Amino acid sequence: MLNDNTAFVNLGTSHDTSEFAVESIGRWWYTVGYSTFPKAEKLIITCDSGGSNGNRIRLWKYQLQQFADQTGLEVYVLHFPRGTSKWNKVEHRLFCYISKNWAGRPLIDIETVVNLISNTTTKTGLTVICELDNNFYPLKQKVSDKDFETINIRRISPFGEWNYTILPRK
Repeated sequence: MLNDNTAFVNLGTSHDTSEFAVESIGRWWYTVGYSTFPKAEKLIITCDSGGSNGNRIRLWKYQLQQFADQTGLEVYVLHFPRGTSKWNKVEHRLFCYISKNWAGRPLIDIETVVNLISNTTTKTGLTVICELDNNFYPLKQKVSDKDFETINIRRISPFGEWNYTILPRK
C-alpha cells in the first residue's frame, strides 16, 4: 500500500534512546499511520543496525513490545547491515528536502526548526508534519533478563538477528 506522501518528524530535545525511537514510531502511528492505514495489522520498520534502534539493543526490542501490545500490530523489523544505512529511503525521500529547505537559514530556536521542517514540500506533493517532543529520555536504561524474556519475538531466517517480528502479547 502506498501512503499519501505525508512524512512525520518527531523532533526530540532530549537523548536519542530506544525509548525515544519507539515513542517516535508511536507518534507517527497515532498522527499519520492509523488514519492512513486504519485496517493495518502489521507494520514494517527498516532501520540501521546501530544506535538507539540497533539490532542488539534490548531496550529497543522491549519498547517495541510495549508498542505492539498497545496497538495490536505485528511489528516487522528489518535492520540494514552495517555501512548500508544510506539505502534507507527516508534518507532520500525526506531528509534531503528538509536540509534543502533550511539551507542558509539560521536555526535560532526550536520553533524555527519545527516550522522549517513542517514547511518542507516537494513538487510531487510531499508534506511534512513535525511535532516537538519535550519528553526526557534518560540514558543507560536497562532491561532485566526477566523482562527481556517476555518479548514475543519471532526471528526471520536466514538473518534472524537483523530481521524479526514482535507480536502483540494476547
